[in-house]
Amino acid sequence: MFTSVLIANRGEIAVRIIRTLRALGVRAVAVHSDADRDARHVREADLAVRLPRGYLDADGIVEAARTSGAEAIHPGYGFLAENAAFARRCAEEGLVFVGPTPEAIEAMGDKIRAKETVARAGVPVVPGGAEPRDDLTEAAGRIGFPVLIKPSAGGGGKGMLRVASAEDLPAAIESARRTAVAAFGDGTLLLERYVDGPRHIEIQVMADAHGNVVHLGERECSLQRRHQKIVEEAPSPLLDDATRARMGAAAVEAARSVGYVGAGTVEFIVPAADPGGFSFMEMNTRLQVEHPVTEMVTGLDLVELQLRIASGEALPFGQDEVRLRGHAAEARVYAEDPARDFLPTGGRILALREPAGQGLRFDSGLAEGMVVGSDYDPMLAKAVAWAPDRAGALAALDRALGSTVILGVTTNVGFLRALLADPEVAAGRLDTGLVERRLGDLVNGPAGGGVPDEVLAAAALVFHADFAGSAGGPWDVNDGWRIGERAWTVHHLGVPVRIAGSADGAEVEVNGRSLGRARLTRPGDGEAVVSLGGVTRRYAVARDRGTLWLAEGGRAWPVTRHEPGDPGDRAGGALAGDGVLRSPMPGTVLLVKAAQGDRVTAGQPLVVVEAMKMEHTLTAPDDGVLAELRVRPGQTVDLDAVLAVVTPCE
Repeated sequence: MFTSVLIANRGEIAVRIIRTLRALGVRAVAVHSDADRDARHVREADLAVRLPRGYLDADGIVEAARTSGAEAIHPGYGFLAENAAFARRCAEEGLVFVGPTPEAIEAMGDKIRAKETVARAGVPVVPGGAEPRDDLTEAAGRIGFPVLIKPSAGGGGKGMLRVASAEDLPAAIESARRTAVAAFGDGTLLLERYVDGPRHIEIQVMADAHGNVVHLGERECSLQRRHQKIVEEAPSPLLDDATRARMGAAAVEAARSVGYVGAGTVEFIVPAADPGGFSFMEMNTRLQVEHPVTEMVTGLDLVELQLRIASGEALPFGQDEVRLRGHAAEARVYAEDPARDFLPTGGRILALREPAGQGLRFDSGLAEGMVVGSDYDPMLAKAVAWAPDRAGALAALDRALGSTVILGVTTNVGFLRALLADPEVAAGRLDTGLVERRLGDLVNGPAGGGVPDEVLAAAALVFHADFAGSAGGPWDVNDGWRIGERAWTVHHLGVPVRIAGSADGAEVEVNGRSLGRARLTRPGDGEAVVSLGGVTRRYAVARDRGTLWLAEGGRAWPVTRHEPGDPGDRAGGALAGDGVLRSPMPGTVLLVKAAQGDRVTAGQPLVVVEAMKMEHTLTAPDDGVLAELRVRPGQTVDLDAVLAVVTPCE
């Protein structure tokens, strides 16, 4: 085993790799960008080295390994994990790359070449055609519509288009090629028969340098949004033992076909009506984000296996010794706002409470006080739960999410709980389009939507208690605080909340509707207990300047106090009759497309904001004059920061 390993990654996966290195007694070397100098993975490593040019700087990472005395580099996932040139560079420098050979990465990184390779090994593939060997129009006519177009060099759903008819094909090919060139620098395309209602099921494989290859069962990854996985589980509720064995054997042959060494995942597309008709989709030549569910049903540490294989050891077990026990499910926690079309969010972590308990795991890179910025992928953590059966695992995962507290950054935890409660999900009737079909109900249902009235009432009670305390009056519930009647409005929705009375007997009215009598107590720092209309709820609370954050049941809400008529009483960008443009997400201003004083027309692009590789263009809400321009290119902005003001022409 190595004595020192450098982790060429960040966030939750870097923290997770450090955990295994510590268990093995191996020194963990972290690297970090300037934005991550105070990150959790930096704090937990034995040694941390600054990367002035970021995590894609191969020269900087190799130099950090040399100067720190690391013998091996674990790439995690993302960044350089599937970069054949980087793996080759490590070998040239005498460093062990904890992953497959450069040749295997290249063979499986090209979708066309990968399909041809595994097909020769007898692995079933989706019928189709690929450039430059095939004419895509001819191939589509041969296999029949609908078809799916994909960039050969890409992933993550970029450039992937479903084409329903021959008439639509030329425009679709042109669009996919444009995207492929822009995203991957390679416009080569492939075309496949479109599988209706497909399920995405993948097989985890492990292979050593001594010719041993095994599979560790499957993971169901069908719950996706925009081709990105959200919830994964193992085993799949679709497969029986015979189909599992066939898919596992096919995955092993796919790995053998390229002389694979290390941890890899072979992904299959599976018709829900015919699971035995599975077909190879692609192979990911790295550790997967969702690897914890496999660890929980097998009892194996995949990172430890990676390290042992990379150090030259043989696999310590054979295929007949692999046992799958119980069921595990994982949900990805993102810094994003489902109510704003999943735009990335950010901010400082004001309070953090991670779920814990038997059968639970929370892989996280979070720490109180850290800033979630716009430089990297918005995934913050992964909640994972195990139980003897699927229903128990989903219920345990829901409880884990319900006990998660992240204040200061808007997350998708409420959306995840709504998804787990969906009847189709509970029944295991999954496909890759399910989330998109149910999106409206998931986002706007009871677990989504705006701030509930009882939360607005709780926030108003806390604000009033603070007001009474700051005014020198007692707020203790035994003494009471009497403030008469005062009106506040809530920034998030612009809803007026009125409270009259004392802490142990206040009357609460939200948007003109009485919610009855309320009582506020504070059992401890960072908590507020509110009894309202006979129902008592416990909230985690934290403050960030004028904003109060409350969390309950896994959801969190930022509420800002305003006096009636306060010009800050706005939310979510320009409202009707309001010429104020606010940033829909924390990020960086890329472009300013007009100058202060310019006449503008409704819909004219004015400012472009970028966060986590996502661009958002803000346009003029009405015809008028750009009276105020408060930002410049390169400036960082907060969520809801005022960027510009358009006033009507006189």
